[in-house]
Amino acid sequence: MEIAATMQDSTRQHFGELLERHRGIVFKVAYSYCPHPDDRAELVQEIATQLWRAFPGYDAERSFSTWMYRIALNVAISSLRSRRHDLHSVPLDEALHDVPGDEGGHETADQLRLLRQCIARQDPLNRALLLLYLEDRSHREIAEILGISEGNVATKISRLKQRIRDDFSDRQ
Repeated sequence: MEIAATMQDSTRQHFGELLERHRGIVFKVAYSYCPHPDDRAELVQEIATQLWRAFPGYDAERSFSTWMYRIALNVAISSLRSRRHDLHSVPLDEALHDVPGDEGGHETADQLRLLRQCIARQDPLNRALLLLYLEDRSHREIAEILGISEGNVATKISRLKQRIRDDFSDRQ
């Protein structure tokens, strides 16, 4: 009995350390899918809960951040679908985690605003794809996280880039 309790404490501590180290992922996903602070806080808690529930099945031979992104995005998309009847659009919050603000000048701030608006207009899969692409994840890792082929990732990214270019040229 004491050995089992020690193992649980050790697992809990290991999970807590990994979650703390990669917590930015949870916040980025929540900021990308929830426009309101209360909804974001709820989504962060739901993601953490689902990560804990799934942790016994985590394969330590694989990247924790990839596993974490996959679960976080699935929770966010499921949450978005369940809230869809209340929402006509899901605007991207202005205070994104780890995104620069106005310090780059007026033109940079306008470009960031346009990019945020473009991302907010995307369906959940494309929003996740853009989030991962902007995080400099490889096509292979994006494919693994989203459960689609690398070729599909490349095609979708190419189309999204063109959509963004078109949005920028139309609005400037």
